[in-house]
Amino acid sequence: MHRLFPLIALCLLAGCTTYHAQPLVPADLAHKFERRSLADAGLHAFVVSSIGHDVTPWPPSQWNRELLTLAAWYYSPTLAVARAQSETARAHVDVAGAIPNPTLQLPFEYATPNPGPGAPFTTGIALDIPIETAGKRGYRIDQATHLATAAQFDLDTQAWKVTAQVRDALIALCAAQARRAALARSIAAEQAVVAMMKMRNQQGENSSSDVTRAALTMNQTQREYAASRAAIDDARAQLAAAIGIPVSAMDGIDIDMSSLRAPPLPPPDAEAQREAIFHRSDLLASLADYAAAESALQLEVAKQYPDIHLGPGYTYDTGTRRIAFGLAGITLPIFDQNQGGIREAESKRKEAAARTAALQDTILGALDQALTRYRSSFAALRLADDQLNLARKQLNDGTAEFSSGEIDRLEYTKAKAAYETHEIVRLDALAAARQAAAAVEDAMQRPLRRSPHDADDVDDASTHRRGGQQ
Repeated sequence: MHRLFPLIALCLLAGCTTYHAQPLVPADLAHKFERRSLADAGLHAFVVSSIGHDVTPWPPSQWNRELLTLAAWYYSPTLAVARAQSETARAHVDVAGAIPNPTLQLPFEYATPNPGPGAPFTTGIALDIPIETAGKRGYRIDQATHLATAAQFDLDTQAWKVTAQVRDALIALCAAQARRAALARSIAAEQAVVAMMKMRNQQGENSSSDVTRAALTMNQTQREYAASRAAIDDARAQLAAAIGIPVSAMDGIDIDMSSLRAPPLPPPDAEAQREAIFHRSDLLASLADYAAAESALQLEVAKQYPDIHLGPGYTYDTGTRRIAFGLAGITLPIFDQNQGGIREAESKRKEAAARTAALQDTILGALDQALTRYRSSFAALRLADDQLNLARKQLNDGTAEFSSGEIDRLEYTKAKAAYETHEIVRLDALAAARQAAAAVEDAMQRPLRRSPHDADDVDDASTHRRGGQQ
């Protein structure tokens, strides 16, 4: 018997996991954040594994929307939390599927006086082996699997949110830069107008009030130009926060804006609703939560049937040796047949169903609102395009008239300033349409598909408009 105890201890210690401390130091966390950059070697490896081919040189000379989104997926603390939660949920599947361990019993009694022919003590070894019945282990595994699926969909939801944050920041940055460039051209034209009107006022050809009005218009444009610098800085800070890097890490980064096309035509209602219902990861996660509630109810119903505990063992009882093969115990469901647990599980299933239905209603309501706003913004963009086309035609006519001497330089410069004003209005309408399109994408959690008849890139369209002036 004395040789049995070391063997038992060895079996208990075999395969045990060793604890390793990993303390968190706030100062170290802050230092790690400050060291983050888009030139990081770990980010390079993540990008290569994500897109399936190498990116050379590293870091790239120009960052596009895809690369910036991958950088956000790599650094985002929100995604790090979602990944950890998903790993925890997957680990819980292993916990749910674990077979209950037997219980080792080592009884010992000393008898006085000794009632038997042998040594005056009772000792031995026994096991309590639990056997689950009614498929409880399978229901636990099903419940944990559904919860792991829901956690994975939650990770997809967070990934979309991070992607949307990068997209929104790029939209804001692109709009701010384009508006600042247009304002600079407008200021140049208005300054020329004010200078010429001052000269004519000195010669008595126009009144001082005309000069004042022109100067006020120029000052207003200059104030907007000064404010546009803050808009660019805010957009850069927004982009850095979306990626999860310090704002200083954005210094010297050249961003390719060509992927930010003019928004496509609004999708049909039926198509948008289908995309939202079948592809929204938060709705799919809610359905997985409902399936987990179903499995939890099945588990509670199965708990009405008692588990079996086998109790094999060996006993030395003051000289008598006994070998046991009986049952250690069976719980008799006399007073409680787990009715409380079943009712609670049924209520949680109803709650999960209600949450899923409410989420779907919220999604469809947000989608309807986003589509309505998008159509209005798209119509406003079309009107701004028409106005800009008319202004371009008027400027082209003015260019021809100036070349033929029909109008003077002042009138021609005023026409150029008026065109730049329409350009700024069109850029504001484009920014609003982009933001409305982004809201539709968020409601569907899917990028809007483009057709061959959609508008060209903003840069290409702007180049075409400027080319028409010459």
